Amino acid sequence: MTKKHEGSNKKSRGLSRRSFLGASAAGAGAALLGFPAIVRGQNLNEKLNIAMIGVGGRGAGNLGGVARENITVLCDVCEKNLGGIARHFPDARVEKDFRKIYDHPDEFDAVVVSTCEHTHAFATLPALQLGKHVYCEKPLTHGIWESRVIREAAAEAGVATQMGTQIHAENNYRRVVELIKTGAIGAVSEAHVWVSRAWGWHGSEEAARDAEDIVFVQDRPEETHPVPDNLDWDLWIGPAPMRPFNEVYVPGPKWYRWWDFGSGTMSDLGSHFIDLPFWALDLDYPLTIEAQGPPPHPDLAPASMQATYEYGARGERGPLTLTWYQGREKPEIWKEGKIPTWDDGILFIGEKGMLLSNYGRHLLLPEEQFADFEPPEPFIPESLGHYAEWIHACKTGEPTTCDFAYSGLLTEANHLGNVAYRLGKKIEWNHEELRCPNAPEADALIRREYRDPWKLV
Repeated sequence: MTKKHEGSNKKSRGLSRRSFLGASAAGAGAALLGFPAIVRGQNLNEKLNIAMIGVGGRGAGNLGGVARENITVLCDVCEKNLGGIARHFPDARVEKDFRKIYDHPDEFDAVVVSTCEHTHAFATLPALQLGKHVYCEKPLTHGIWESRVIREAAAEAGVATQMGTQIHAENNYRRVVELIKTGAIGAVSEAHVWVSRAWGWHGSEEAARDAEDIVFVQDRPEETHPVPDNLDWDLWIGPAPMRPFNEVYVPGPKWYRWWDFGSGTMSDLGSHFIDLPFWALDLDYPLTIEAQGPPPHPDLAPASMQATYEYGARGERGPLTLTWYQGREKPEIWKEGKIPTWDDGILFIGEKGMLLSNYGRHLLLPEEQFADFEPPEPFIPESLGHYAEWIHACKTGEPTTCDFAYSGLLTEANHLGNVAYRLGKKIEWNHEELRCPNAPEADALIRREYRDPWKLV
């Protein structure tokens, strides 16, 4: 199997130790001109050799998406995860530390990264530097600087990349993008994106119960629980600050509420839902970002918050305001009942009307105004499937739709919403210098310090 091709990427209650171990174990179409002849002529039936980094939780799901290829390496910090999965792949080499798999680069052509968010960049960058294809779970990285590092490394590597935003492969998103790009509602000046998930810092136990957040905590726990026998806690912590083991952090997705290890709902579900306006409106770098919510907690991401992005005019696209809402927050037009009150949604407001969507359906509004509307003939090809699209790209050099060039921009923007929230002020964004000119205190959130001996570059 060829190792590299040339070309560019386009743009809860706490569980017991036994419960933790049990849950963990269970757990478009570009021509090939310009790609090397060995890639163009390759037999598509030839299988990729894939290294799986993380095989519990989302890792098990991602493994299912690529299992028809050759799984040559399995890696996880939890030996219980490894043991449960390795029985199905007896020829795969097993590793606990993902850094060690890169000592044997000839064993694999591609890597699937399904670790916790705080180690995504550390597991992904070495693969890119070795010219390996990479599929990485969303969000692409834990922070803004990391995202830029990965985007630039992917561009230099010229390999097939894909971030795990599976909704992007569904036909509904394609039809919405076609409607927006063909002007069904005219020039769009506002986009509103909301999700009802309310996990994280609530401010009170009552609010957490109202939100049915079963992992309610007030502050970082000081109590140390016994580390599960099969879990390497030091490796799980990786580059993050060392914390005593506590069941409030694991298994996933408990950890995603903690700034040390994740970025909350903003970067997680934002990867799925802000993806649609990003795609439909060709968004890139916001000019300013302002956020509101409960008083920022030093350790916990908020359960409910709101973030507003201002984008400047570009080409034929006019200025745009994009607002994100999570948990209890909703757009005023939703609260007033002027649109269907879906739990999760994306609303585009244009000069000729509105378009409301979520992951599976969409409506043109007001409905009576569009009663006789004829949608354009579909022109965005159906996806092969989110995993199949990446595998096909690895073998042919054709592009994916959520490559790191695109998903890196989306990840940066989502993290900026958290930066504005944590600073409690409207921030300006200089994307070329990767800084907020009016908020030098943002530097520590844009690029954080790592625990020794971990270094990204």
